[in-house]
Amino acid sequence: MLRGGLLIGRRLTLQQSPLAGRLARRSYATTDFRQLPQPGDKLNGFTVRKAKSVPELELAAVQLVHDKTGADYMHVAREDKNNVFAIGFKTNPDDDTGVPHILEHTTLCGSNKYPVRDPFFRMLNRSLSNYMNAFTSSDHTTYPFATTNAVDYENLRDVYLDATLHPLLKETDFRQEGWRIGPGDVADPKSPLLFKGVVYNEMKGQMSDASYLFYIRFQDHIFPSINNSGGDPEKITDLTLKNLREFHKKHYHPSNSKIFTYGDIPIETHLKKLSDRLSAFEKIRADQELLEPIKLDAPQRLRVYGPHDPLMDKDSQHKISVSWIMNNTSDIVETFSLRILSNLLLDGYGSPMYRGLIEAKLGSNFSPNTGYDTSSKTGIFSVGLQNVRQEHVQQVEDTIHRVLQEMCAKGFDPKKVDGVLHQLELGLKHKTADFGMSIMQSLTSGWFNGVDPLEALSVEETVSKFKELYAKGRYLEGLLEKYFLNKNTFTFTMAPDRDYSEALVTEEATRLSREIAKFGGEMAAREILTKQEAELAEIQERAKKQDVSCLPTLKVEDIPRNMEMKELKTGEIEGVPVQWRIAPTNGITYFRAVSGFKDLPEELRVYLPLFTEAILRLGTGKRSMEEVEDEIKLKTGGIRASTHVSTNHSNLEVTEEGLVFSGFALDNNIPDMFELLRTVLLETNFAQVSKLRTLVHGIASGFVNSLAVSGHAYARRLTSGTTKSPEANEVLGGMTQVRLISNMAATEVYNEALARLKEIAEFAARKDHLRASIICSAGAASANESALAKFLGSLPKVESPVANKPLFDFVAPAKAFFPLPYQVSYTAMCVKTVPYTNKDGASLQMLAQLLTHKHLHHEIREKGGAYGAGAFHRGAGGVFGLYSYRDPNVSNTLKTMEGAGEFALGNDWTARDLEEAKLSVFQGVDAPTSVSDEGMINFMDGITDDMRQTRREQLLDVGVNDIRDVAQRYLINQLQRMSAVAVLGEKKDWATPEEGWDVFPLNIKPDEPEKVKL
Repeated sequence: MLRGGLLIGRRLTLQQSPLAGRLARRSYATTDFRQLPQPGDKLNGFTVRKAKSVPELELAAVQLVHDKTGADYMHVAREDKNNVFAIGFKTNPDDDTGVPHILEHTTLCGSNKYPVRDPFFRMLNRSLSNYMNAFTSSDHTTYPFATTNAVDYENLRDVYLDATLHPLLKETDFRQEGWRIGPGDVADPKSPLLFKGVVYNEMKGQMSDASYLFYIRFQDHIFPSINNSGGDPEKITDLTLKNLREFHKKHYHPSNSKIFTYGDIPIETHLKKLSDRLSAFEKIRADQELLEPIKLDAPQRLRVYGPHDPLMDKDSQHKISVSWIMNNTSDIVETFSLRILSNLLLDGYGSPMYRGLIEAKLGSNFSPNTGYDTSSKTGIFSVGLQNVRQEHVQQVEDTIHRVLQEMCAKGFDPKKVDGVLHQLELGLKHKTADFGMSIMQSLTSGWFNGVDPLEALSVEETVSKFKELYAKGRYLEGLLEKYFLNKNTFTFTMAPDRDYSEALVTEEATRLSREIAKFGGEMAAREILTKQEAELAEIQERAKKQDVSCLPTLKVEDIPRNMEMKELKTGEIEGVPVQWRIAPTNGITYFRAVSGFKDLPEELRVYLPLFTEAILRLGTGKRSMEEVEDEIKLKTGGIRASTHVSTNHSNLEVTEEGLVFSGFALDNNIPDMFELLRTVLLETNFAQVSKLRTLVHGIASGFVNSLAVSGHAYARRLTSGTTKSPEANEVLGGMTQVRLISNMAATEVYNEALARLKEIAEFAARKDHLRASIICSAGAASANESALAKFLGSLPKVESPVANKPLFDFVAPAKAFFPLPYQVSYTAMCVKTVPYTNKDGASLQMLAQLLTHKHLHHEIREKGGAYGAGAFHRGAGGVFGLYSYRDPNVSNTLKTMEGAGEFALGNDWTARDLEEAKLSVFQGVDAPTSVSDEGMINFMDGITDDMRQTRREQLLDVGVNDIRDVAQRYLINQLQRMSAVAVLGEKKDWATPEEGWDVFPLNIKPDEPEKVKL
């Protein structure tokens, strides 16, 4: 997995404990700083370097070094049972072959202690972890997991350490995960020879994404010392297994590692296990060079070419950014201050860069590299724009410089600075279920690039130092003068090339021919490569039934039969039902409300998503959006609106639809939060055509990125339109919305949208059919009740319009194809099943896990080369589906999906298979829940704890016969005659009307508005 964060804060003065010499005999489970090891203490082969208490985060941290190898280890002690482990390595890439990325994949394919194929994916079924992953960053690679089960933690830590330090790195795994050449269809030796490989196809998909391409080409030139760690398909095929093994030997060593643990497991437990593993190594000289970007001794300009975007105006296809080389990111206070500066310049609809660039209609959205990047030793600040007309490119650059000059001259509004600091305060108080993982991810990049991780944790001291500097006057303006004004810049432009995609295809064909020629011609190559492909397929097939008993595992008996229930109370205020959850919230109140509509006319319903965006973008008749936004930042942690669709738990034909309004704030600011909600709901000015245009173009631009990243989600929504709820989700958040908004942006016609938004505003926040939820501490309940009563009393009593024709003038096509300019595709196939309370739902949920891990992963990912594939059952929506992600082999994928039912019926499922499926399902069922989400399943979907307990018992009791039964009734009996299929991606010759496909081109033109509907 590829990924592109730094928590900063206060440092406390620490004193050496007088009991340091006796600390080794203590247990360090506590977060009490006085009971933790102190600098100089020696424990299990480690020496403590630093220790720090961070009371604002309710944690204490200790940094140690392994004496024998020099491994850098950090433990964060906190009363949190969701324990986290991560091991990472500095992996500066030597070239663009993607060796760090491919090594990340192959490392997880088997190790000395666990010599089975794909232990990482196998452990997904033998664990109760709520997070398991690995990701390649530009200069380091990290392997994290999180689990609440102590035995599970021991198991996963052992697997992760053996995988990273002692991988097998077999040739067949390199060919499967990295790259190879083989026949497109292994069953047809005459099929065309193609480049294959999971990472190769993943990166083909990435390089087809114009936003990713812009970012990676920008990085290539501003940071040439760091090569493309993910890999460029043109260079990936230069990588050899020998290169891979040498890179592992050099980089994946304890001397080059950083290890992180978090939670309530005692540090001494970690130290003993880690020392046992690390002590087998001798210290080496690690390659931990901190690379830096270019030196801007003079202004630099560069222009490159990229793909044309079919969703945007053909004349607005340029992307441009202006960048500055910044500070040493190890300076915690200055880095924090520059983050504040970045926020003030860029964040929000009232920010000066947004107003100067996007509201001025110079482009639709900021460029992918916009912001302050602190992921390396030296920071980089960039401001850019995408979807720019060629004649406006220079104007964008000039405007960026002008805005900076103006802000330095007039200074920053203290109220806006206070708003940013208030958001930070709320962020500290708002604790999520994945807090430990968030801490790890926020620290990692800086830690690998010279930032002191313990100082980076200490938020309050950093804020205090910032306030001291800010109080002296013109501190932020001084940073503008220091780093921005009259400084050399790097200006990067990407121009559209309509032939770009075709050029990629041509380049790949030429490169393929060169590789084939190395075998002495196609005939010789085909013979050798077909044999290799068959051997790999045989290994992949044998892996399905391999003995994996060497891998540690939990058992179903480790899963409690009874769930933990949260006490909820209900009441009524101003005639509105209110659900209360009283819990420790650290001084924050969380609010949600659902405004339900019944049979809303389609011409209004389709504009509900735009309405939820518009009320937080257009401002009111008396106040600009900038003024409203400033108040939101000063008084709340944010207010939001979204669409709501929920299927009845016992009847798929009954669906609740409407809008959700939510927000959270410090307890004493709740009246202000409600007033802000009332303001945007009742006073938004929908007559602002210019601002609506800016909003629409921004949404359309965002669709381009979301399709490239989450195309399978759109395919799943489209094919789920076999019941009312998924059908509504498709219309409100699927390809229907993509085409509606893209068409609106292309035609520049907004009259109908404005009229519809005004109609929706008249009834969106009505008191009728409203229900509310409050989560707060006991001490805040009374004040919240009064504030909520005042808010509800201000809402109107009106009825929403009712359709006079059938709900949704929408029929999902049985087979839909959306051609997109990508080299890979996204696929989904769905069938209608049963509501939540039907006992078949538990069996279908297990079937989805079995198909994912025992069939689809092997056939579509390993053999077919797709980056991902799986099955799902949406229990609250009554849909069973199969999907693939970044898939180069769609025709074979569709055959695999069509045969999934027969496979499930005929496969000899074992008790172990079912046990693993149950463990996998309960990773999600029992995942920790943030306090802000407690009781929300009941509130949003009407699914009570009693219903969930019944489903829990049904899941635990599913048997093999139940699997076969639902496979027959829902897949075999329904898949051929009642399923829906969708493909998004590279155009295929077989996707024709004659073959039953409805093809929906996304090249929206101004004279084609009727093509919005599916």
